[in-house]
Amino acid sequence: MKITSIIAIYGLFWVMAAFIVLPFGVRTHDELGQTKILGQADSAPGNFNPRRIAFRATILSALMFGFYYANYINGWITVADLDLTTYFSH
Repeated sequence: MKITSIIAIYGLFWVMAAFIVLPFGVRTHDELGQTKILGQADSAPGNFNPRRIAFRATILSALMFGFYYANYINGWITVADLDLTTYFSH
């Protein structure tokens, strides 16, 4: 696998991981006991920390890419394994 492919695939895993970890640990102002600004949505986060999200996304994406690369090298799950037409055809 070329380094450009590794970087591109890892980037895709990182973006996916960022969306996965985004809601964890975020609390609203009401849950934190903070006062809200006039016109603020009730669901607006009161403790949003992008550095924490980036760190968690980096860790999760490294794990996900590690499993992907191990599967690429060892061939545990192949395209033939994902062909569902063999299971559902009569």
